[in-house]
Amino acid sequence: MSVEQQFIVPQGQFQLQRYPYNPKDPLRAWDAADELLLHYLDETLGSSLDAPWILNDSFGALSVALSNFAPMSNSDSYVSHQALAHNLALNPQASDAVSTQTPFEIPSAPVKLLLIKIPTTLALLEDQLQRAREHLAPDCQIVAAAMAKHIHRSTLELFERIIGPTTTSLAKKKARLVFSRLDPQLEPGPNRYPSQYQLEQSRFTISNHAGVFSREKLDIGTRLFLQHLPASEQPRSIIDLGCGNGVLGLIAADRNPKASMVFVDDSYRALASAEDNFSRGYDQQRSAQFIADNCLESFSDLSADLILNNPPFHQQQTIGDHIARQMFSDAKRVLKPQGELWVIGNRHLGYHVQLRKLFGNCKLVASNPKFVVLKAVKRESRTLPRD
Repeated sequence: MSVEQQFIVPQGQFQLQRYPYNPKDPLRAWDAADELLLHYLDETLGSSLDAPWILNDSFGALSVALSNFAPMSNSDSYVSHQALAHNLALNPQASDAVSTQTPFEIPSAPVKLLLIKIPTTLALLEDQLQRAREHLAPDCQIVAAAMAKHIHRSTLELFERIIGPTTTSLAKKKARLVFSRLDPQLEPGPNRYPSQYQLEQSRFTISNHAGVFSREKLDIGTRLFLQHLPASEQPRSIIDLGCGNGVLGLIAADRNPKASMVFVDDSYRALASAEDNFSRGYDQQRSAQFIADNCLESFSDLSADLILNNPPFHQQQTIGDHIARQMFSDAKRVLKPQGELWVIGNRHLGYHVQLRKLFGNCKLVASNPKFVVLKAVKRESRTLPRD
């Protein structure tokens, strides 16, 4: 095992990998904030840790290191859950007493130790703190961690407004800890999430959980895509891949009244938003599937007629096109012959180059100064290029 994969902390030495694993990926499955938090816990609590509740453990670094203390790992990301299982399997010395939760699951008993990897989205942090507060024991210790560049005055103000008195540590290796103490007398007010807005020129009300893309209004790229979505009276299988709040699939279902609809996302909050929007929009008159997945990893070959895709360009805090490339490859495998992949993307991302290489064709459907709508057709069986 390479030196780069060794996660050495007071709790032990562990082999950790990002998920899905790519031996060419130079990025680690942890950061300096994980290390700082684990060192602090060892120095202050030692072996007296009691079932910590961990939020936003991207690749399982905290949960694996603290596995002997029966942690609960709560994450919005399906990929993060898979990463945790993968990294637990890599470390036979780690305990299997780690429970995983989606964002809408709650602890079975009052929490005495809450550990948070601070997300970059303030709305998501606000929602998480609101949801967590009612499950904290009066003497709960709350410790959050992040790289210092992601901790702002607004971050600390959220902790102070929702939890109570808040302080920070000194920065070390560009990471910092946040300490907050529960104030039982504090009244933070109602949770603002999920929020809603009326989808322009439609009968649909769009509900969004915190952290879901395009939470407050329709973004301009999606607006362009909606104007050009394909329509048909024929029965066919349509997948909204990386669905977010599901607005693409929602309108596609309207324009394809006999289609079977599948919504896919890594985010449980996104899927909950999409399901709420679809159920309300069609008032139980149509059914759909809502599936948490790593792109289309669990889908059968040759099973879809049309895939709609607005690819994300980041995984947690890592920016790049690797998710888009995986989505395109998975879409080609899952599409039936003559099936179509429709993609919306920023002009500068050059998705047309990737699609032409993969599918052998790519048509520009529509464009504006910032975005392009592209279509690729699965015309023949070809070997997928290796990354």
